[in-house]
Amino acid sequence: MATYSTNEFRSGLKILIDGDPCIIVENEFVKPGKGQAFNRVRIRNLKTGRVVDKTYKSGDSVEAADVIDTEMQYLYADGEFWHFMVPDTFEQYAADSNAVTDARQWLKEQDVCQVTLWNNSPLTVTPPNFVELRIVETDPGVRGDTAQGGVKPAKLETGAVVKVPLFIEEGEIIKVDTRNGEYVSRVKE
Repeated sequence: MATYSTNEFRSGLKILIDGDPCIIVENEFVKPGKGQAFNRVRIRNLKTGRVVDKTYKSGDSVEAADVIDTEMQYLYADGEFWHFMVPDTFEQYAADSNAVTDARQWLKEQDVCQVTLWNNSPLTVTPPNFVELRIVETDPGVRGDTAQGGVKPAKLETGAVVKVPLFIEEGEIIKVDTRNGEYVSRVKE
């Protein structure tokens, strides 16, 4: 099994801690004036989602997590599981709510997502950075109410609510950044 030394730590690195796959969220190298250098690391457990802070002495090594990141197509949700398929092999995987987390509000059928597998089961689902979704419900913009460039809430076809400019109307398709949930632009049909 591969191992990583503390000088190889960086954000996004997947490691194994106490038998659970984890991802490094933050890594800070600290060289005190006196004593040995160390790494202060913030780690998120990929199974439970719990975030913990750990300290490693310089030169320590940690086992690499045997996880696979793969592109999968979102098929459907049956209430309990979200179903994904590998486009090349047509293999299907069912992810539970712990794996899908906040990505569920951006998932539209046929979208391609990044799915992290561990022991052949989905750990995390990452939606595409930008999605195009139809607005199903929003208040009409009031004419002349645009001097300040205001925003209003809009409900999307997936159930997510985003703030959109006043000129956006119901039925339009908009582009949304899934990383921060913000409106990006209107999409021409």
